[in-house]
Amino acid sequence: MQTQANKEVEKGAAVYSRAVLAAYDPFVLWFSNTCAWNCPSRVLLEFYNQNVSGEHLEVGVGTGYFLDKCRFPTLSPKLTFVDLNPNCLRIAAGRTRRNHPGYEVSACHLANVLEPLSLGEGTFGSIGLNYVLHCLPGNMATKSAVFANLKSWLRPGGVLFGATILGLGVYHGLLARRLMSFYNARGIFGNAWDSAEGLRTALGEHFEESSVRVKGSVALFSAKLH
Repeated sequence: MQTQANKEVEKGAAVYSRAVLAAYDPFVLWFSNTCAWNCPSRVLLEFYNQNVSGEHLEVGVGTGYFLDKCRFPTLSPKLTFVDLNPNCLRIAAGRTRRNHPGYEVSACHLANVLEPLSLGEGTFGSIGLNYVLHCLPGNMATKSAVFANLKSWLRPGGVLFGATILGLGVYHGLLARRLMSFYNARGIFGNAWDSAEGLRTALGEHFEESSVRVKGSVALFSAKLH
């Protein structure tokens, strides 16, 4: 039976039509990140460079921007994509294959991260969870189900990393407040109660080692299995 949370996730994911995704990079990754959230995309890109591995799982793929631009530790990384929106999977996979013929896009899974995934335990050296958590309903305690679902797919020593826009405990200027209100009212965001401390607690429940740092309105987080 489909839960209310799953219905809300699907509603939020459905927003990403081809037309919306065509505007995603300039509006979200350039304008909003710089002018509203005070965390330019170059900061997120460098975070990818620090954490991405040659066998990588990307959850919530967007347009595939960061996988297109980041530096992998190998010339032929093996990539797996998970998203709830087929448009995102199609565009991100197509962009990767077009711009990086040497990359292997091994699989694209249409799936909800709030539900258990069957991808092969201990498969990945890194998992990217970029700009996903703030799109999920509930608070960080309920969103921690994502970490429970994903951690088994990491190899020992692997890292789960990502970024999320916070609703509490950070400064929001006028533009940020208006965007937050608009997105939360329409179910695109679900981050009104998300805080850095709540994120730290949620990560600590599932990983032996984790870190969270805040840049503007955004929390950049990473967690490792030993």
